[in-house]
Amino acid sequence: MTMSHSLRARLLWLLFAAIVAIACGQAVIAYQTALDETNSIFDFQMQQMAKSLRKGLPISNEFGRKSIEPETLDEKFDFVVQIWAAADGRRIFRSTERAGLPRQSKIGFSSIVVNGAIYRVFLTSDGDKFIQVAQYMGARQGLARTLAMRTVSPIAFLVPILLFLVWWVVSTSLAPVDRVRQQVASRHADSLDQVSEDEVPDEVRPLVHELNLLFSRVHQAFEAQRNFVSDAAHELRSPLAALKLQVEGLRRAQTVSSRDIAVQRLGSGVDRATHLVEQLLNLARQQALGFNGIVKSEVELTCLTEAVILEMDARAEARKIRLTIVDSKPLRVSGQEDALRILVRNLLENSIKYSPPQGRVEVSVLEASNTCILQVDDSGPGIPLSERTRVLDRFYRMPNADGSGSGLGLAIVQTIVDQHEARMQFESSPQLGGLRVQIIFGQISQKTFNAV
Repeated sequence: MTMSHSLRARLLWLLFAAIVAIACGQAVIAYQTALDETNSIFDFQMQQMAKSLRKGLPISNEFGRKSIEPETLDEKFDFVVQIWAAADGRRIFRSTERAGLPRQSKIGFSSIVVNGAIYRVFLTSDGDKFIQVAQYMGARQGLARTLAMRTVSPIAFLVPILLFLVWWVVSTSLAPVDRVRQQVASRHADSLDQVSEDEVPDEVRPLVHELNLLFSRVHQAFEAQRNFVSDAAHELRSPLAALKLQVEGLRRAQTVSSRDIAVQRLGSGVDRATHLVEQLLNLARQQALGFNGIVKSEVELTCLTEAVILEMDARAEARKIRLTIVDSKPLRVSGQEDALRILVRNLLENSIKYSPPQGRVEVSVLEASNTCILQVDDSGPGIPLSERTRVLDRFYRMPNADGSGSGLGLAIVQTIVDQHEARMQFESSPQLGGLRVQIIFGQISQKTFNAV
């Protein structure tokens, strides 16, 4: 048998068991308390009856000696009163012919057994006589039990009502959870719309919120996959067609020189196609991660930038570009190291690509107003103000741009910037005359490296 994991069933069973257990305990305590209080009341009555008989009793003869068994006693004979003279011990009064109730020697309360019946006896004295009041315990206990049951009966009546109220309260309180379940169960398989958080209890709201975040991430991953397929189908068509033509040109080459030229063009085409695929994969990966998908850590931005510059140095030398890092401080930011490496690489690739031969590219990591700024200056043509928004779109390239680009570099940078809650801005470089790109991160990490 499998154990039920229903929260509603568990709450109801636990609350029902607690109510029944407490009600039973309360009933037992109330029953015993009622019995004790009833016995105390009867004892008090016996005391008061004995005190009321101290004065003014007539001297009377005994009313006979017939014995009456306890089973035949009428309820009106619950109390038996007997009085003895103190001087000679002669019995001068008795309230009934009940025989076999001897005079007790102990002043106060005691219990005796006569003819198999138990009696509660109270004896007192006023100097010239002894007064004894006895009560048959069978009658006392029967009346005490009746009074105790009357005390307990309201509990037995109220327990079912309380159980019903608990069932209603639990069912009503968990109704929003059931509505959330129905919302999720009724949607289509491809529906990733957010679940409504209206009237959701505070205890369940974090779960619904996290579920909505999960839907958002899954939707983002689906969109990234869909975009990747669409972009790959659209953008790879031209490079593959160019590669096919270059292969055909290589096949038709008759001379060694023409074959070398064809091989060189084919290699360049393969490099461009490879670069395009890498950019498409980077863009799809970053879009799939989304805002909440990256695992952040403390990244020393200056060291990371220097490592990327070393990687890009050969490419810069091939174009006779001077690539340097200036005005840098050892600062840390909170982010994902691989994503930040892609960001720096794409910025440097664009700067190297669009800077003229003998040009310069300068990189800085600066601190300003407790923020970290990654700054890249180049001596290229820059970006006109009218184009600075459009260059962030995928596959958009300016009319006078070099034909070897894919139009994805800045789109990838913008995706990573959004993931890190940073912002990117374009300016004209006052030192080099080209473009200045600034990536402004949030608050600098408290952990910084000391310069060596």
